[in-house]
Amino acid sequence: MIRKIIQISFTVVLLVFMVSCKNTKQKLQEYVTSYNSTAASFKANDVTLTTARGYINDNKIELRFETNLEQNESNKTKANSSFHALLKKMISKNQIPKELVEEGVQFDAYFLADDNTVFVKEIINKESIAEILK
Repeated sequence: MIRKIIQISFTVVLLVFMVSCKNTKQKLQEYVTSYNSTAASFKANDVTLTTARGYINDNKIELRFETNLEQNESNKTKANSSFHALLKKMISKNQIPKELVEEGVQFDAYFLADDNTVFVKEIINKESIAEILK
């Protein structure tokens, strides 16, 4: 009798554990939803808006950072250095989760001028994350 209770208990615990585990695609969706819900409170120099878009089949998340900077060479130089620092800070604060990167999710991050042209594009994946964190 006690053995049956232990077997049933073990089975129930195993089922609860399996149901509570999320796969990468679920984590990707949750990250995008969470990111976009808190985007209005995002603060960074020159950034006016940020959004995330998930591509489940490609295992990719696109992060867009819209700025109030005009597209010119001096702002491009400024954007290049400030964007790298912003991404490093976001990774260290887990705003860009290392866990997702380690599970194979790629982040394509775009720093955009006021006319939505690209100042800088960074790809964050398993290979590039160490370089960004330097």
